[in-house]
Amino acid sequence: MNENEKVTIYDISERLNISAATVSRALNNNPKISLKTKELVIKTAKEMNYIQNRLAQSLKSGKTFNVGVIVPYINRNFFSSVIRGIEEELSPRGYHVIICQTHEKFENEVRNIDALLNTQIDGIFISISKTTKDNGHIQKVLNSKTPLIFFDRKQDSPVFSSVTIDDFNGAYLATEHLINQGCRKIVHFKGDSNLEIYTKRYEGYEAALKKYNLPIKKKFIIPVDSTVEAGQLAVSQLWKLKEKPDAIFSAGDYSALGAIQELKKLGVKIPSEVCVIGFSNEPFTQHMELGISSVDQTPLEMGKIAAQVFLEQLLGDKKLTIQKKVVLAPELYIRDSSNKSQVETSKRKVRI
Repeated sequence: MNENEKVTIYDISERLNISAATVSRALNNNPKISLKTKELVIKTAKEMNYIQNRLAQSLKSGKTFNVGVIVPYINRNFFSSVIRGIEEELSPRGYHVIICQTHEKFENEVRNIDALLNTQIDGIFISISKTTKDNGHIQKVLNSKTPLIFFDRKQDSPVFSSVTIDDFNGAYLATEHLINQGCRKIVHFKGDSNLEIYTKRYEGYEAALKKYNLPIKKKFIIPVDSTVEAGQLAVSQLWKLKEKPDAIFSAGDYSALGAIQELKKLGVKIPSEVCVIGFSNEPFTQHMELGISSVDQTPLEMGKIAAQVFLEQLLGDKKLTIQKKVVLAPELYIRDSSNKSQVETSKRKVRI
């Protein structure tokens, strides 16, 4: 065979003295082919530098074996962990994951949807941007009969599935923990109200205060972006008030980190004078000298379940009649930033 010619399944079958059909089935992980034969075919294919014709495979099966994942940012641990969960479930089944970022811009989200649909994608996983307000681009996905699964950030839809955590209860548990530490003047760093996740976190905070008959003060509810700088600025403004808070519950970990940095700069003792708790359980929260208490969103599990929902939907009715609303239970990790007793509890989990 000429070295410039592409290797085919017939070349592999000739070398192994088996049929081309058996080679094809082995390469496509057909359960009728023994594991020993599969391993031999795959090994030989690699040795011969065989490249599967994905186009021919997709034309035959009606699938491209590509899925798209749209996230605001890939450099956030939460989103990268969700992607990992999706890949771990789908890669063994022959799927490739195409990752798109919106950078929190609606127009980027629309372009990503169009690009994925144009590639005849088998499915789309999406966590919407904070600037997404209408659903015209989502309607395009519905019209194309392409499975779509929302995760974390979602739009209400009677058709599409979603996998989220119980943001309300996560926030309620965090606020209740602060109250149990003796805190009575609890500030809430509120995320963007355009996103349901942040609205639910505020509602959980509010419900906990009401249960314990604590006043809800407008001056203690501060809209804050999920950045370190935003947390620093919010604390610097708070400390200009006559009445100082004794706790901060932030809707995100980065603003909680910024709050701690600014509090230290002001000479405020944490947690004896002010307790701080965040949301998301980013890796840095447990590796700092002062561990930051936080609500974990179980992103790896979220990604795995989203992938499982996709597979169920793909195997079901093409009219997308399979629809699931999966709500995962968050976990509260209590660390030194909110633990006045200073008892080592960094590994303790509180399940709702």
